[in-house]
Amino acid sequence: MAGCGLCFSLLLAAAFARQAQALWPWPQYIQTSDSHYAIFPYNFQFQYHVSSAAQPGCSVLDEAFQRYRDLLFGSSSWQPPEPTRKQHTPEKNSLVILVVLPGCDQLPSLESVENYTLVINDDHCFLLSETVWGALRGLETFSQLIWRSPEGTFFINKTEIEDFPRFSHRGLLLDTSRHYLPLTSILDTLDVMAYNKFNVFHWHLVDDSSFPYESFTFPELTRKGSYNPVTHVYTAQDVKEVIEYARLRGIRVLAEFDTPGHTLSWGPGFPGLLTPCYSGSRPSGTFGPVNPILNTTYEFMSTFFLEVSSVFPDFYLHLGGDEVDFTCWRSNPDIQAFMKTKGFGNDFKQLESFYIQTLLNIVSAYGKGYVVWQEVFDNKVKVPPDTIIQVWREEVPVNYLKELELITRAGLRALLSAPWYLNHITYGPDWRDLYVVEPLEFEGGAQQKALVIGGEACMWGEYVDSTNLVPRLWPRAAAVAERLWSNKSVTNLDLAFKRLTRFRCELLRRGVQAQPLNIGYCEQEFEQTA
Repeated sequence: MAGCGLCFSLLLAAAFARQAQALWPWPQYIQTSDSHYAIFPYNFQFQYHVSSAAQPGCSVLDEAFQRYRDLLFGSSSWQPPEPTRKQHTPEKNSLVILVVLPGCDQLPSLESVENYTLVINDDHCFLLSETVWGALRGLETFSQLIWRSPEGTFFINKTEIEDFPRFSHRGLLLDTSRHYLPLTSILDTLDVMAYNKFNVFHWHLVDDSSFPYESFTFPELTRKGSYNPVTHVYTAQDVKEVIEYARLRGIRVLAEFDTPGHTLSWGPGFPGLLTPCYSGSRPSGTFGPVNPILNTTYEFMSTFFLEVSSVFPDFYLHLGGDEVDFTCWRSNPDIQAFMKTKGFGNDFKQLESFYIQTLLNIVSAYGKGYVVWQEVFDNKVKVPPDTIIQVWREEVPVNYLKELELITRAGLRALLSAPWYLNHITYGPDWRDLYVVEPLEFEGGAQQKALVIGGEACMWGEYVDSTNLVPRLWPRAAAVAERLWSNKSVTNLDLAFKRLTRFRCELLRRGVQAQPLNIGYCEQEFEQTA
């Protein structure tokens, strides 16, 4: 019998070791041991105390408790375990969550505090945070610490964690224009983003290919610009659902409406918005970017972005500004005459700057901040000092680290995406290339580097729809999530591989069809198919 007890103890130790390796992203500080406590689903409770909160409940935490109870224990009812002589393990029957400031009905923001302290020991089992957003991050860590013995008992080890994100903006971009993504795909993605502690959903809503955003001010944009105005649109209710679903997971929704380029789908719904291209002295019948010389263009943008500003509550909007092809503008005699009048000569970057500066003034008047792609900076557009520049080009005109240096030297805030384009795929473990990126590895002082506020993994949709979105995203995007959350010193690829492999298995257990990282198998594969 003693030998069997030893075997069981070894199995428990092995189970704990595997669970510790599954923590993702890795906390800033963690101390743990092999001392552990039993958790019995039938009497385990989440409890919280929100100081200065007069309301009877907190929607963010109430819903999070139900989500994590289902994730950990399933939706079935649990019966008390049969008493045995061998049960000597101390028990934990609650996690007490202390939130200093409420925020239960608020939206997360760029300034949101996500710090938390998690302590599980003989005297305490509590989670302390200044905000509900930090409490959400701590709940995710707590859920990853719980493990199950071969006999089916749930345990958690004696652990102390102090944690906070390295960067305040940790985003994931989805492109819903090239291929329409059903609402369920977006909501499912938000779930897995929360498992990885991402906190920004960058919604690239519209592009050349289609205009699926249903505008109530200009309904013809959707009717004539979407793939299908009935099945391939995001209604006002859909957008509200995405924003609230994201809020309950501590995720901001950063909506992007990219202009003046990437706008071919806008043209059919608002004639005269796009520039007529010419072949010689005659119109060719094709159209280019938004026409920047007409008053009607700015009247349209003013009305449209008033709507957008009211629909999307985040302080920031993404206004694009990338990849503007000047060929059509160059061919149009009216634009040539306008440029001559303005003294732009043949410099179409000045024309682009004229358009974008006007657009920024429009959006600023609605009390919004803005993010733009790096071409706006590269083309020397005069932007307000609070503009955020997103770096997406790896080598042109300079490598992305040099680009970050130039942007921050100019005193502007920056986001990094260039090395994290998840739509670029190769055979093999390409997550390593994503993981080893160091965003601050450029020349500059601490004050300058503090202007890099984070980054985003981008999943562009030319060859991605709901059939292959999930396995392409996960667990590859998790590599970016850890780089943006964890300490700069967390770089060991071997340890990361072990933890990410385990985390991938946990994602499978949670119903996420994450692709494999190596040869082998997960026990969760059989749990799903059983």
